Amino acid sequence: MSARPIVSVFGSASVPEGSPLYDDGMRLGSGLAQSGFDVATGGYGGLMEAVSRGASEGGAHVLGFTCDRLEAWRPVQPNAWIHEQIRCSSLRERVVRLIEAGQALVALPGGVGTLSEIALSWSMLQTGELTPRPMLLVGEAWRRTIDEFLERAATHVRPADVQWITLVPDVDAALTALPPFGTGR
Repeated sequence: MSARPIVSVFGSASVPEGSPLYDDGMRLGSGLAQSGFDVATGGYGGLMEAVSRGASEGGAHVLGFTCDRLEAWRPVQPNAWIHEQIRCSSLRERVVRLIEAGQALVALPGGVGTLSEIALSWSMLQTGELTPRPMLLVGEAWRRTIDEFLERAATHVRPADVQWITLVPDVDAALTALPPFGTGR
């Protein structure tokens, strides 16, 4: 593992290289590296690759949490930008280890997998299973999703539980919102 603070980043596996969202992922990875962070991702393609690539090219150490179960489900290979592959047998193990690796958590746009990573992170923070750490959700889609959820679940979510997430409009705001952690910044 890394000696520098690690930011775990979640995001879609289906974002193509050259798209504006892929470029955002690269910018996030690069910005994290320049700010003194190392990076952990799910280790595959799309935004995981973009963040890994930006971080690697920026000089950060990149951890990729890969999974036998995912590779059995669909043919995917780890991206070329990870420096250290952490192999997990199950999706459950992969998600928990990826969450626990980060001193901060950042979610870019994504689908079911990213949503599950956010929900589990939030629940682990709420219950104290995870020590307090920043969790940033990037983009308007997450803002709308969380706002709608909180509106519909208002009687089920305590106001104190909302403190665990920070909604930011874009990658630049996410980079600004991360605390320094006393290293490299």
